[in-house]
Formats: sequence, C-alpha cells, structure tokens
Amino acid sequence: MAERCCPPPPDCCDMRGMLSFYILWVLSKKPMNGQEISEELGKRRGTKPTAGTIYPALKELRKKGLIEVERKGRTTSYTLTKSGKIAMEKACRYFCSAFGEIFHEYEEK
Repeated sequence: MAERCCPPPPDCCDMRGMLSFYILWVLSKKPMNGQEISEELGKRRGTKPTAGTIYPALKELRKKGLIEVERKGRTTSYTLTKSGKIAMEKACRYFCSAFGEIFHEYEEK
C-alpha cells in the first residue's frame, strides 16, 4: 500500500487543540457572539472554553481576515468572511485527509 502524504495544516488552523478550526466551523453555521461560540464549543469538547481562550483566538482569526466583527449596542457578533469560508473548507479537506483513515479504521473495528 502506498504511503499517503498529507499537506501541512492550513494557516488558519494549528494543531494545538484545533480551536481555530472549531471556531471557524461553528461560525460557518451562523454568526455568533463570544458566549454563543463558547457554548457551542463546550457541547463538542465537553468543557466550555474560557474567555481567555476564546477571545485571543477570535482576535487572531480577525487579524488574518477570516472573521469580521459587527457591534450592535453592547453585543459583538462574529461572522466568517469570504476568506474565512475558504479557509474553513481547506481545513475540512486537510483534517479529512489527515485523519479520515484513522476514523474509518476505528469504525471498522
């Protein structure tokens, strides 16, 4: 069997817990505020990330042009930019190619 080679992860998503990927993924569903993002991530990870975890990641994603911020009164909403949607799709393809085989092998057991 030929060894599979996988490209490096996209710039939007480092492998340190995949927080950036999670954030992009939940924002691909709908715009959310920081609390909503934290709650959605908590549902998937089992623990809700703290503000000290979420907001630096949001700041970095914004700096990269992957999300945009809209303020309405006291509410701040985050949304994917066009670049963010493209980055999220690239990240999905990357993670599927990098880890898909692992999941398929696990399901076959």
